[in-house]
Formats: sequence, C-alpha cells, structure tokens
Amino acid sequence: MKNIRSYEDFTEVLLEAGFSMGSGSSEGIYSIINWEWDKEPPYETPVRWHTGDRETDPWEWRMRVLDERDDIAYAKCFFKKSGYITRQWYPCFFACRRGGMDFMDMYLEGRISNEAKRIYSCIEEQGVMPLHELKKSAGFGKEDKSRFDRALVELQMNFFLTICGKRHKLSAEGKPYGWDSTAFCRTEDFWDSEVLKLAASVDVKEAEERIREQVLKLNPLAVDKNIHKFIYGRAGRVR
Repeated sequence: MKNIRSYEDFTEVLLEAGFSMGSGSSEGIYSIINWEWDKEPPYETPVRWHTGDRETDPWEWRMRVLDERDDIAYAKCFFKKSGYITRQWYPCFFACRRGGMDFMDMYLEGRISNEAKRIYSCIEEQGVMPLHELKKSAGFGKEDKSRFDRALVELQMNFFLTICGKRHKLSAEGKPYGWDSTAFCRTEDFWDSEVLKLAASVDVKEAEERIREQVLKLNPLAVDKNIHKFIYGRAGRVR
C-alpha cells in the first residue's frame, strides 16, 4: 500500500483495502493511517491529525467521505471504535453481524438493550437525526450520557445504525448555531437496495472466510481471536 499524503491517497487505498480502523491504532488488524493523533508519522507526509485541513487531516476525512461519496461507510463498527467499510465489503460484514436477523429478532433474543431500542425507534420513526436531537427525543438527560453513548455504539456495532454526515444545530428561530452535530440513520437507509440484496444472499461462513483472507493480506500477523472479533463484533470461538 502506498504512503498516504492526501485525502485522494486515503480513498484510493481504502477502496483497495476494503476496510480500515478509523484511528491510528490498528487494533491488531489494519489501519491506513497507522499513527496516533499525537505521534509523528513513520514516513514523510503532510498528513496530520486535527489541523482542520480537508486535504491532509484524517479527522476531516471521516465526514468528507460521507459527504462526497456513496461507496464508503464510517461508524463505530470495529471493537466499539470507528472504522471504514467500502461498498464492496459491506455485505460481508452485514451478513456476519446481523446473521439474517432484523432489529426485533435481536431485541426479543435479548441481544439489544432497552436503551438501544429507544434510540432505534426514534430514528425508525423520524429518519435521519442529529445526535443532540436524538438524545433528547429518546428521553436521555445529561445524567444518562454514558448509557446513551453505550447504546448508540451497540446499534452501530450490530449494523442497525450508521453515521450519515452532520447537521447544524438550529435555534428557536431556525438559525444554525454552534458546532455541527453528527447525524445517524438506519443502515438500510444509508445503502441502496443492491447492497442489502447482496448482504441477504451471502452465506455467513463464506463472508467470514472472505474477510479473514483479506485481513491476512493486509496484516499477515493478525491473530485469530482479533480477526473473529473484528468480523463479528464480539469474542467467540477461536480456530
């Protein structure tokens, strides 16, 4: 893989790799930007975290791929941390995480919390929602921040919700103010029907093998227990 010197380099490598952790930590799997925000890059590059430069700041690229492309998803989908998945690989991860189950199937099995159900129901009813409105609409107060954050990650890890951009906060007069707020939508509303059809047709074990092979191409030192958790979002049987 080429060294990353710009947003264009990043998207080129991401489309080739298929997926990546969103931060500088590879979590034992793979990260295109393989250095933390407070570390120097391991090679000569203008890329630096948190400069605000849309061409060279990986923090800006998170929302840029969502604003400018329709073939890359970004959410807290790996190890409860941020990551990218391309359109080509999304059906494989979707099949492994969902296992053919819809939201109510998982909820009735006890695999989805009541807090997550409150959040999901709001978005199911209202569509795309910015973080600040979602929290209020789902009935979470300031004292509930930890529970809200955990439930939101839970929904992303199970591929029920994904980040779909940012929205302005609006005053009572309808005027934007303050920082933009991260917006969420249902995974089924983020992708077109072709991606979902592919996900429904993929055999879970075949999807697992495809992802495993690609992980080992990207990182031959990746170990089975990390790969399994990367694929399924939870610990499980190790080969």
